[in-house]
Amino acid sequence: MSNAEIRGRFVWHELMTTDPQAAATFYSRVLPWKTQPSGMPDYTLWVSGKTMTAGLMAQPESARQAGAPPSWLVYIGTADVDGTAAAAERLGGKVLKAPADIPAVGRFAVLADPQGAAFAIFTPSAMPGDAAPPTDFSWHELATSDQQGAIAFYSELFGWARGPAHDMGPAGTYQLIEHGGAQVGGIYKVMDASKPPHWLTYIEVASVDKAAAAAKAAGGRVTQGPMEVPGGSRIAQILDPQGGAFAVHELARQSAAAGKPAEKSSAAKPAPAKSRPAARKRPAKPASAAKAPARPARKAAAKAKKRPAAAKHAATKSAAGKSPARKSPARKAAGKRPAARKASKTTGKKSGKRSAAKSARRR
Repeated sequence: MSNAEIRGRFVWHELMTTDPQAAATFYSRVLPWKTQPSGMPDYTLWVSGKTMTAGLMAQPESARQAGAPPSWLVYIGTADVDGTAAAAERLGGKVLKAPADIPAVGRFAVLADPQGAAFAIFTPSAMPGDAAPPTDFSWHELATSDQQGAIAFYSELFGWARGPAHDMGPAGTYQLIEHGGAQVGGIYKVMDASKPPHWLTYIEVASVDKAAAAAKAAGGRVTQGPMEVPGGSRIAQILDPQGGAFAVHELARQSAAAGKPAEKSSAAKPAPAKSRPAARKRPAKPASAAKAPARPARKAAAKAKKRPAAAKHAATKSAAGKSPARKSPARKAAGKRPAARKASKTTGKKSGKRSAAKSARRR
């Protein structure tokens, strides 16, 4: 991938915290990450499998003095760090850390958008392969005090385009942003004026419920969820023990089975939207499912095979228009009744003659 193609991509993530050692322990319990030295002083790498996925460092003293909480910093790619920093200032943003080189890594700068949300820009020294760098960070969400202003700023700076917008009722709209035809994040207006504009990153996990439970057990706090969002995915928003905010999400089973993400958005509160559901068709039903209506017929045939021979014989004759040869028990009983009545009359006559003879003798 060339530096020109990296423009507008989320390429790196970095946690700046008040206690890097404690944070390393916490996240390793919640996520399948391990830490390793970076080769640079006071900077630690998080590794997912064999892939470097994020960075960890102490929060700058200036940020501590300003009262800024620990936070995840998103890095957005650009072909020209210096030119992008200058353009950000012209658009109303600020340069928080001037452009600088990281030996053998690349060049970066830290900026703030016109509403005050911090982010970094980055030009790598080299980008291996033809795809975006692998990452566990799957969604990015901007809470801002001026939604339209923020959209205009980032669109001009990184070439982002507006995607679909979701109506959240009193909370306003959740505007999806696209890069290269793919949905990469969302922007919404924060309703709580006490919360400063900020970026929130979502990390993909196998189970949101397990990640949330692990976060609680490790001293973190779940601020939203776990909850399911349209599309079948599940999310949760978490604060680590030092106060750093992040979110986790679990792909919908259907999409995970197909190796593709599903849309994630919420009508009640902002939630991530992963990809384009309209462009994705559900997997075709297996052949066995298509034959399902034939199953009752097969069961009926199986039951017919199990019928006793006498029942089959009766059914055959009935079908031919003939009644079975044997009479039912009720009809047999009805046929014997006349004989029974005759016998009872005879017995009655005999008993009457005997009674008359006895009376004559007594007299």
